[in-house]
Amino acid sequence: MAGIIHRLAFERPIFELEARLEKLESSADSVVDAHDEIRRLRVELSRLKRKIYSELKPWETVQVARHPDRPMTTDYLELAFEEFVELHGDKAFSDDRAIRTGFAKLDQYKVMVIGHQKGKTLKERNACYFGCAHPEGYRKALSKMKLAAKYRIPVICLIDTPGAYPGIGAEERGQAQMIANNLFEMSRLPTPIICVVIGEGGSGGALGIGVGDRVAILEHAYYSVISPEGCAGILWKSGAYAEKAAEALKLTSKDLYRLGVVDDVIEEPLGGAHRDPHLMASRLKMYLLQQLRQLVDRPTDALLEARYQKFRAMGVFLEGGVPDGQPGETTTNDAAVTPSSDARR
Repeated sequence: MAGIIHRLAFERPIFELEARLEKLESSADSVVDAHDEIRRLRVELSRLKRKIYSELKPWETVQVARHPDRPMTTDYLELAFEEFVELHGDKAFSDDRAIRTGFAKLDQYKVMVIGHQKGKTLKERNACYFGCAHPEGYRKALSKMKLAAKYRIPVICLIDTPGAYPGIGAEERGQAQMIANNLFEMSRLPTPIICVVIGEGGSGGALGIGVGDRVAILEHAYYSVISPEGCAGILWKSGAYAEKAAEALKLTSKDLYRLGVVDDVIEEPLGGAHRDPHLMASRLKMYLLQQLRQLVDRPTDALLEARYQKFRAMGVFLEGGVPDGQPGETTTNDAAVTPSSDARR
């Protein structure tokens, strides 16, 4: 609801300092030397935000990624894009509101935008299933991608979901098969694709629109094979171990970049994207424009080959003997092996 300030536990020192600063600013005219103290507190506040957010634990990162005030797909459509025209329906079952699709303009580029939407009010969240898409949502997304490819219009995917909808109806209508089909079709879609994880990137629900020529993530978003709660439930039979699971999953932007899962990390405003949505939208727009300039004129064959090799190389590492020569031990290098084109055959 509007007016409610959502406070994360680790942000308590920040809010306390902001309260002191606000109180001092409100009485600045009646307090001698207040301006010097205000200046000092502002510097201290910036230092404190930078320190806290540079040392976030994985579970704290998950909390930031789920922040209710964090910008969503519709916010970026309003702040970064122009002339958005929404396209509805999958031509088979229904219009899944957890995934929004439509044409838009990004400066001089015409693009197809596809993104998860969680909703802001309780009514919107229920309609969007809190960003958990059904098979018809992924079918809608793929249909619009193919429409974009027909006219060589780049596709931009904004990922923000805890996972695909786990209900019986979704399973009956082929949830897993639809996501798998999207992976296959996106891998060979003859137009540039840029994917950005803007909040949560959970499980196959995220991967269903996550195959692209460029995959980026916002600094305090996360991307994982499963949510921390889901992982804890499987391994330890209790969601109480979610913090431990988040640590083990290596789901932060730093880990993902180091492991080669994402190509780029987009810096967030000081204190997270929720503190300055306009600045975050500006940075996202700059990144998208930079990547579009590199991709739009690339020949289709070269584009598809590079996309294939990019995902083919993930998780493949060189191994060799340990320097001391102890038998039976190996070491893993950070450099990934790039398979040849013959690997497809």
